[in-house]
Amino acid sequence: MQPERGGVVVVMRSLGSRVASWMGRRYLAKAKGLDLSELALFPSAALMPLRRDGLDPVPELGKLREEAPVSKLVLPFGVNVWLVTGYEPVKQVLGDAKAFSNDFSNIMGRAGTEDSRNPGGLGFADPPVHTRLRKLLTPEFTMRRLARLTPGIESIVRERLDAMEAAAAGGRPVDLVAEFALPIPSLVICELLGVPYGDREEFQHLSMARFDLFGGAGASFGSISKSLEYLLEVVRRQRTDPGDGLIGQIIKEHGDEIEDEELAGLADGVLTGGFETTASMIALGGLVLLQDPVAFGRVADGGEAAVSDFVEELLRHLTVVQVAFPRFARQDVVIGGVPIGKGDVVVTSLSAADRDSVLGPGMDVIDSHRAATSHLAFGHGLHRCIGAQLARMELRAAYPALVHRFPGMRLAVPPQELIFRKSSIVYGVESLPVRLS
Repeated sequence: MQPERGGVVVVMRSLGSRVASWMGRRYLAKAKGLDLSELALFPSAALMPLRRDGLDPVPELGKLREEAPVSKLVLPFGVNVWLVTGYEPVKQVLGDAKAFSNDFSNIMGRAGTEDSRNPGGLGFADPPVHTRLRKLLTPEFTMRRLARLTPGIESIVRERLDAMEAAAAGGRPVDLVAEFALPIPSLVICELLGVPYGDREEFQHLSMARFDLFGGAGASFGSISKSLEYLLEVVRRQRTDPGDGLIGQIIKEHGDEIEDEELAGLADGVLTGGFETTASMIALGGLVLLQDPVAFGRVADGGEAAVSDFVEELLRHLTVVQVAFPRFARQDVVIGGVPIGKGDVVVTSLSAADRDSVLGPGMDVIDSHRAATSHLAFGHGLHRCIGAQLARMELRAAYPALVHRFPGMRLAVPPQELIFRKSSIVYGVESLPVRLS
């Protein structure tokens, strides 16, 4: 549910290939939850778009949006890097694929390393490569195709609610992240890709382990490698016996047009884009419901339209993918009245843009009665998240089922004890202990 694997750029010229290669490995590993605060090279102001106060972007980000919606970031890398925070300027950048490039080689080339291999996926590609890859995936994300997943999503949600109830036996607190938010998107992606039922426990373990921040980078890289190897094996098996999922359908319809490694990479991109972001949304949305009785009641009693509006408001308000993948200016261009030079790097703050007053009054607060807005939680333009509708389906299924099953659910710890990610591209809470009654 993210804007095609969004990220933050680190452009290096004179810091040496060792640091550049480190950042390259981070991107190649798709470590979306990476805590960038470990990079002492970053000035505090450069990390500001990734920081929050609870569920809200830090006030400094909103102030910057109002005073200088297109501003230069001061970084020690000898290049021009711009931060765009206003809604309209962000849309302009994301929507102009002619003026801006997403090509991954821009990062590695500027980093001074010879290894400029693209990690694959839509977010790191420009047309015509992007056009070809997206054309392969788009039919699998139409509402007609996604509708086949509805019974499976509902079944997965019910199973997780049952598991929560069992875990809470004797009045014990339950971690909403571990028991509910993480397993749902992992299992839904199994359904989408067509992972054999007997392999799903292993696949779920691999998908969760790759985003385990406490296991260390080595553990994460190992899990990523294993999941890629597993997906490659699934592709090879389905070459001879295609299933009904995304992998099998692409093989049936496109056959020799796509190689095994490329298809496994696309499948891994679906996992990267649809797992952690949706899990963060389910968890943080659960926290909103626990802290807002009005929203809790509206989701419980308001019907499908009310739930749909609430999901859109949550997507806007939380904007868990905080910044989009950096854009590289192909030519001189003016954004929000500010000249951007050819070769400059532009980082767009989605979380700031979605709080812009141009979307309406009171955008810094969540309003469960607010009608849907044209938010940028899924990005915009050529690289808008291809899985947006699937993410919505999961959220619309998860929230009502949760509040209906556990109407007396409450936090098991004081809110100030919750641990949120710091300086993270995909924002989230590490755990959410709740009591179910």
